[in-house]
Amino acid sequence: MDGTTSAVGRTASATGMITDLQADMIGATLRPHWQAGTLTTGDTLPPLWHWAAFPPIAPMDQIGPDGHPRLGGFLPDLGLGRRMWAGGSLRFLAPLHIGEALTRHSQIISLEHKQAGSTPMAVLTLRHRILGAAGPAIEEDQTIVYLPLPDSYSPPKPMPAPETADFDETVAIDPVRLFRYSAVTFNGHRIHYDRDYATRVEHYPALVVHGPLQATLLIDAATRHAGRPPETFRYRGVHPMFDTHPLRVIGTMTKDDTMTLCTAAPAGHIGTQATAGWS
Repeated sequence: MDGTTSAVGRTASATGMITDLQADMIGATLRPHWQAGTLTTGDTLPPLWHWAAFPPIAPMDQIGPDGHPRLGGFLPDLGLGRRMWAGGSLRFLAPLHIGEALTRHSQIISLEHKQAGSTPMAVLTLRHRILGAAGPAIEEDQTIVYLPLPDSYSPPKPMPAPETADFDETVAIDPVRLFRYSAVTFNGHRIHYDRDYATRVEHYPALVVHGPLQATLLIDAATRHAGRPPETFRYRGVHPMFDTHPLRVIGTMTKDDTMTLCTAAPAGHIGTQATAGWS
């Protein structure tokens, strides 16, 4: 088990890009009626698509039982069997482009051990700085939560979706969409495509919809409805969403040039909350 002190301050860097082919793969996964070649080299990269630019490369002998790269390298091993991308915040400084060489500098800026009732947990915050050819483009904080593997599924208390909104759209969710998003982001976490693992090991009732997929659907909707991409974006997972139901994408523009957003199950409870902002 790595200690808190030794983990905080660790740094790592990666290079990458989104090619024309990757853009088609992401677009075909996220957007209805996508046509190959819709975005090509030099076109502006839609917000959050940079998450596919830096795949977590690890050989098969360095993969953990959950399908992620084994802990104990850059990310510490805290002796807890479940880890989740729980939320984050971004500030968009300049546009990125298809085919542009990108660099990401990452640092662990905090690691806090907590108790959720009788359950131990840890919250780790990563700070990413993404640069394009012209310099800094995105400032991003990412929250990762560590928990022990549970003996059974115990859902969090549901938060009701808003009763009124400027838009309330429905996105079909099925194992193919989840697999394709895992593939294009090179996310090996088995809860998104391996039903036996998801239900028998991590004790979810079904395949889990990626938090980043939900966040990307939300920011895509915010961009379409506002007519331009936001300058800031915050998101937080509050309840798992599963492949057993479609996903509602809900948003309301407020008077202070922000949009409140959420995904929700048809039953009415929120999956991911988000706020998009414009100056």
